[in-house]
Amino acid sequence: MSPRPLHLRVVWLPDDTVRDVYVDGDRLTFDPVPGARTVATAGFALPGLVDAHCHIGIRRGASPIESLDEARTLARTDRDAGVLAIRDAGSPYPYPELVGEDGIPRLIRAGHHVAASRRYLRGIGLECEPEEVVGALARQAKLGDGWVKLVGDWIDRDKADLAPSFEPEVLTAAIHAAQAEGAKVAVHTFSEEAVACVVEAGVDSVEHGTGLAPDLLDRMAARGIALVPTMINIETFDDIAAGADVKFPRYADHMRRLKQGFPEVVRAAWEAGVPVYLGTDAGGGIDHGLAAEEMRLLHEKAGIPAAEVVAMSSWKSREWLGLPSDLGDVVVYDRDPRADIAAAREPALVILRGHLLRSPS
Repeated sequence: MSPRPLHLRVVWLPDDTVRDVYVDGDRLTFDPVPGARTVATAGFALPGLVDAHCHIGIRRGASPIESLDEARTLARTDRDAGVLAIRDAGSPYPYPELVGEDGIPRLIRAGHHVAASRRYLRGIGLECEPEEVVGALARQAKLGDGWVKLVGDWIDRDKADLAPSFEPEVLTAAIHAAQAEGAKVAVHTFSEEAVACVVEAGVDSVEHGTGLAPDLLDRMAARGIALVPTMINIETFDDIAAGADVKFPRYADHMRRLKQGFPEVVRAAWEAGVPVYLGTDAGGGIDHGLAAEEMRLLHEKAGIPAAEVVAMSSWKSREWLGLPSDLGDVVVYDRDPRADIAAAREPALVILRGHLLRSPS
């Protein structure tokens, strides 16, 4: 049964104008809808936030979920924080049944992320030898929702430092094979060497990107290669380094340097015209429901204006991922998050697919 139409009179942030907004089923319109119930007469509203790097198939502690109900619980945690669309950047547990389910954010799945054998989180990635990775990524292109995820680098214990997961020609061939299957490719990179390779190969999005050098940014901007910086994740690098100090001191020092310079990397990318989008990397070591904290870091640490952070976390990200602009997803805040980014922590009203899921008490 379709929900009753809803009416909001709010400041509609994509337009920065007071508007009458109607949500009729899974359709947003500015034309009056007879019988609509008024649920907001003030506030600041926008299309739902997007977490463009999230893992609802991974529980805290970096172990795979074991049921659809676990995925639902994690997805609802993000939803209640105002995230109404998720690009799941790799899951060891498949959950196509949740795509389109009422109460679950819109899901864009990247299938099972592909990694090098014995060089990733145990039990999380689809581990491949070099001769297997091209075929594996091409197969994953048919199992997700238009995206695949490739782990481009990780610690190499023999080298005692970060190193690409595969040789440049293998990374490049895998990216092109997935793109030939019609998928877009997201690549995890921390290191300088790996990110340079995948940008040159024409990857669709760089995940994390701590090793980005200034001379790569204009190339990314010209090609429309996105950056999803996951600044919350990078905040954990000091802890990772502390745990590696004894056995891998060079790796530990490298991780600290990458963390220290990362806010400037993100700011420079945005100034160069690289599309930058919100992603928390929730799952593993990052809790779900922290989109507002990532927004704060993008603003306060990277120095991106709050109004731009709001845009890249909502309607710009939705457009990038191909979500229509008239979907029935709305988040309302009592205060303007462009004036105070902390307002994003407290959504007053959440509407998903036309259903009012959260309203003022």
